[in-house]
Amino acid sequence: MLSGPEQALLALLLVVLMMGMGASLTLADFRAVLQRPRGPLIGLASQYGWMPLIALALARALELPNDQAISLIIVGCTPGGTTSNLFTYYAKADVALSISMTALSTIVAVVVMPLLLVVYASSFSDATLAVPYGNITTTLAVMLVPLALGMFVRARKPAAAGTLEKVGSLAGIGVLALLIVTGLVRNGELLAETTPAMYLAAIGLGVAGFGLGYLLAALLRVERAGRRAIAFETGIQNSPLALGIILASFPAALHERMLWLPLLYALFVLLSASLLTLGWRRAA
Repeated sequence: MLSGPEQALLALLLVVLMMGMGASLTLADFRAVLQRPRGPLIGLASQYGWMPLIALALARALELPNDQAISLIIVGCTPGGTTSNLFTYYAKADVALSISMTALSTIVAVVVMPLLLVVYASSFSDATLAVPYGNITTTLAVMLVPLALGMFVRARKPAAAGTLEKVGSLAGIGVLALLIVTGLVRNGELLAETTPAMYLAAIGLGVAGFGLGYLLAALLRVERAGRRAIAFETGIQNSPLALGIILASFPAALHERMLWLPLLYALFVLLSASLLTLGWRRAA
């Protein structure tokens, strides 16, 4: 699906994305988790509890092929990203809680995500499609390096960190744009071959994540601003990271089919999050 130079560009964009994400975090964010762990832990339980379950349920109910089921579950098991922080801000929700949850889920992902994939994705593996757990763990660990560099820049040069954060956000958009454009230009039939089940899976993962994340927070009596933040952190996964994991961990022959569903998710989760934000702003 991607040529050698395009894969190099994608790797660079992912590094810049993670550096930008790190530039949005400080040690104070992690201290806030220790000082007020309840909210971040509820968010963490919601994200790593609901999303993999939703992905598995959709894959089973919609009878997705094994490769697409695994790619959907990978999205469901990824940590949150800075996009959730942005929507939390626009929705007038608890931004500090959102940032704390993003920081916690990203660090925890190195250990939790491979374990979740063993539990939820192993049943879709067969002789021709094996989930490379070791490669996925390595990719996640490597991605922590640019994240730490971004945090270092934030600690030493806050002004530069602001620029790096914006560049990182653009890099995330660049990852999605590069994969969508190359996919359509070289494999235009992908759009025609997109099934109703794929659309339902892509839309349903984010929408159900928003709803169940909000529900868990409400049941545990989190205040309204916190409920909104947890809903966004649950429903909006770090889809560029999921795409990078697929590209770095699975054989090239599987990329075309495995990338399309996460790309659809990325598109529809932004649309549904935008509608949710507009509704919450009006209700604020």
